[in-house]
Amino acid sequence: MSHLLKLLLTAAIVLAPSLASAETHAREPYGINLEGYPYPYPVQAFGVVAGNEHLTMAYMDIAPAQPNGRTVVLLHGRNFPSSYWAPVIKVLSEAGYRVVVPDQIGFGKSSKPTGDLHFDDLARNTVALLDKLGVTKTDIVAHSLGGMLGVRIARAYPDLVDHLVLTAPIGLEDYRLYVPPTPTDTIIANEDKLTAEGYRKQLETNYALKLPPDQVTPFIDARFNIKGSPDYPRWLRAFVASGQMIYREPVAHEIPLITRPTLFIMGADDHNAPGRPNAPEQLRAKMGQNAELARKLAAEMPNARAEVIPNTGHLVFLEAPDRYRELVLDFLSK
Repeated sequence: MSHLLKLLLTAAIVLAPSLASAETHAREPYGINLEGYPYPYPVQAFGVVAGNEHLTMAYMDIAPAQPNGRTVVLLHGRNFPSSYWAPVIKVLSEAGYRVVVPDQIGFGKSSKPTGDLHFDDLARNTVALLDKLGVTKTDIVAHSLGGMLGVRIARAYPDLVDHLVLTAPIGLEDYRLYVPPTPTDTIIANEDKLTAEGYRKQLETNYALKLPPDQVTPFIDARFNIKGSPDYPRWLRAFVASGQMIYREPVAHEIPLITRPTLFIMGADDHNAPGRPNAPEQLRAKMGQNAELARKLAAEMPNARAEVIPNTGHLVFLEAPDRYRELVLDFLSK
């Protein structure tokens, strides 16, 4: 055997484990309803109608080992599947709460509609799901975009809501005052150009993430593995529709009118402000003063307070889990 051939064979043997490892971690494309993406608890389906479309709302319903007779609904953000609530589900379940975790229509494992999205429809869907599950009173714990939805539910269905926890909510200001309207097709084209690495940087920058990269990777996968689906254009349109919903349907003016006990839990470093890159440069610095906005809004409400966790960004419940647990369980117990 020649010396060159021996070298080639040795190199092949050395490289084999790396190639096998790469193959092991290679993924098939997800479906646009996150088929192939694991959730921490069994996922069930609830049928809803939007316009002329019959759609499916996915949800998890976790029963505690020792029930305290109360239910908490978790409302997810725009860029995250509801599976990211797993640590909070565990905390609440161990404290005796039944935990209901829906993916809103247009998100996660739920159907992607072809038309516009509206907070009133999402609120109505959520209440219909709770009615089907026999829940007549609930606490709501919401994050990011879910905070805007939580506000709408608390305003439209106040008798349903016992406590409202707004975790790093967006919508504490009216973004229309800073950002000019942008055509949907323009946003679709821009979103379609985004790369996985660009998206990671976007999350790290916009959300001031304090998480290690491996904890962020599932969020990247949840979005970019969908690109391999033949239905990806439908997913993309629904995703952009959710951004337009945030812009067109502000809730900031409703927040002071909430009468239910409300707790804002804010990350001190979270300056997330959807649409900021499209705002005139002189206005961008005024956007996203979220901790300050939460304190101001809480002071205007009849039964609210704001807690700000230092050295924490947008994913407050993952970045400061112990403090978050303490705040939420104490608030819900009162």
